[in-house]
Amino acid sequence: MDTVSPLMRANAPCINALPPEAPLAMPQQSLWQVPASVGSPATSPRLMPLRRLIVFGASVALTAIAAQQMYEVLQVGGLTILETMILVLFVVMFAWIALSFVSAVIGFCSVLTGRRHTLGIDPAGPLPQLHTRSALLLPTYNEDPNRVMARLQAVYESVHGTGRIDHFDSFILSDTTDPAIWVAEEAAFLRLRGRGCAEQLYYRHRTSNIGRKAGNISDWVMRFGGNYDHMIVLDADSLMDGDTIVRLAAAMESNAPVGLIQTLPVLVNANTLFARLQQFAGRVYGPLIAYGVAWWHGADSNYWGHNAIIRIEAFAGQAGLPLLKGPKPFGGHILSHDFVEAALMRRAGWAIHMAPELGGSYEECPPTLTDYIARDRRWCQGNLQHAGVLPARGLHWMSRLHLLVGIGGYLTAPLWLIFLLIGILIALQARFIPPDYFPSHPTLFPQWPMQDPVRAAYVFLVTMSLLVLPKLLGWLSMLPRRHTRTGMGGSMRGMASVLLESVISALVAPVMMLAQCRAVSQILRGRDSGWSAQVREHARLTRVADFARDYLWATVLGLVLAVAAFAVSAPLLFWMSPGIAGLALAIPLAGLSAQARSGARFRAAGLLLTPDETAPPAILSRANAIAENDQWKIPAEALSALLADPALRAAHLDMLAPPAPRALGDIDVALVVALAKIDQAQTPEQVIALLSRQETLAVLSDPSALNRLLRFSPTEVSKCCIS
Repeated sequence: MDTVSPLMRANAPCINALPPEAPLAMPQQSLWQVPASVGSPATSPRLMPLRRLIVFGASVALTAIAAQQMYEVLQVGGLTILETMILVLFVVMFAWIALSFVSAVIGFCSVLTGRRHTLGIDPAGPLPQLHTRSALLLPTYNEDPNRVMARLQAVYESVHGTGRIDHFDSFILSDTTDPAIWVAEEAAFLRLRGRGCAEQLYYRHRTSNIGRKAGNISDWVMRFGGNYDHMIVLDADSLMDGDTIVRLAAAMESNAPVGLIQTLPVLVNANTLFARLQQFAGRVYGPLIAYGVAWWHGADSNYWGHNAIIRIEAFAGQAGLPLLKGPKPFGGHILSHDFVEAALMRRAGWAIHMAPELGGSYEECPPTLTDYIARDRRWCQGNLQHAGVLPARGLHWMSRLHLLVGIGGYLTAPLWLIFLLIGILIALQARFIPPDYFPSHPTLFPQWPMQDPVRAAYVFLVTMSLLVLPKLLGWLSMLPRRHTRTGMGGSMRGMASVLLESVISALVAPVMMLAQCRAVSQILRGRDSGWSAQVREHARLTRVADFARDYLWATVLGLVLAVAAFAVSAPLLFWMSPGIAGLALAIPLAGLSAQARSGARFRAAGLLLTPDETAPPAILSRANAIAENDQWKIPAEALSALLADPALRAAHLDMLAPPAPRALGDIDVALVVALAKIDQAQTPEQVIALLSRQETLAVLSDPSALNRLLRFSPTEVSKCCIS
């Protein structure tokens, strides 16, 4: 298969890959300077204090009841130190569960009763006219260029189909550091330009990845933001329907105080069993949580980093992220930038809304448990980093709550582990250590650990019910709508899928708990997560030895816990079996769930289906069809691809960013070394063999270095590229 499109072989003139610049200031914000006092945005729903009183009041009431019952379980013989620790941990974690449960119940009621349209957005109403200009921004970092461009083409065509394309420009914002992928991105971009997107499609590559994705977006704002009123931020795996994009832009036009509107992305394109479980859970349970939090977040909502529209005035003026003090992993650039950007905009009085009722928003998920844990590790570091943002002055209390919830989402993992280990210690103490009938302090009765087993069983069942009931409510909420009911295979197959997902998720949960505990421990010890490209395609067959290496630690812990529980009693082992089984079976569970054929078998059986899978939306079908047809290979070597194709080389040179000014004495060592190697080489093959990846990037970024390669004869170049 050819590595370069036929379009590249045409003698096409060089192109302008970027529009004229319109610089916009984006000052770095201070976390400690108190901004001007602002009130509630005009778009805040009525009775918001009452809504929040209902949510927190119900959560506190449930937690208080559970705490009282747990106290009754533990205080039978007087509270020991270990039992007191168990009680405190239980109250903290139950409060977390209660808040999620209350939000899900409210979301269930909102779905069934028909929630009012956020900011006047009516998904079924006539498509509004637009009077402003917006930019679609697609940041990419070492992603498959074919799939990235396929998604962007599908989005472009969908917007074009609305008749509002003149109000939108699209930008591919590349932070790619792999030379071959960089060249392939340019070739794919030119193919897309040749399909009629020339006037509204642009490409920009950054050679310096300062600030990661947040820096990528802010660089665009400071160079081109002055030309646009809004920006729709996508991820490399995002899709948004043109109808949705137009309605979001119209809502921003009609609501001047709004700084950001976040949609609810639906997971799609899952192939492996693990990904299909995530896809099903997100589609069935996700809307309940989204509708619930939107009901009580109001205009003080949050940002998830993609599939959202942002007012550029608000973002440029308030979302310039500061550097956190101290070394990595807590200091430096803010990794989980989205929460902080939303908090800073809300601090300045801009409204942040969520619109879960607006469909047409899609994304993908990691295909395997291993890939999910790797992504979760980066999120863990970013969220824990928010501890340095929490005390910032002037933040709205809801913004602080969002940051606190993000931090707590990872700190609860070690709390659960401590809770579990203390429970086993109490059981072992009661089984093997004789009670102290005559303590040193005065007492009329002997003291030893005692619990009420019957009441403990009730507390356990109630806690599990609060975890399981939202899943059942999600299934119930889909039944009244024929499209969603048939889309998940009917009511009975839907229920079977809920049970299947619940069982497997319960087995995976303790493995994720340990992975998050390890991530928290690594971060507290100062280990940085780095920045690697996210895996999105279905998993390759992986050797059993690989899974054994990755999950042996979980298996060993599961077996140790099983032995400890059995040493106490068989009933204790039975009660702990769900968690212990997940750990003990971590290796086969991770291996089987990573296979696409396992996912295909469940799909063939009509299980774990979603409406977007059984009746795919047009934009999803179009994106997948384009990606299937555009199977251009990424070149094995970037320099050989440019040497082989003069048109591609000319386009590459035309798209290079102007060199950044350097201070006196600031030398690009990689470029100097690369030029020396080029001058010493006798053939193009030697150049390619001698250059490191960093040196190849330096050559690709420098026109004079590329031109030095042309000193070789056409015959030598041709021989190099053919070989």
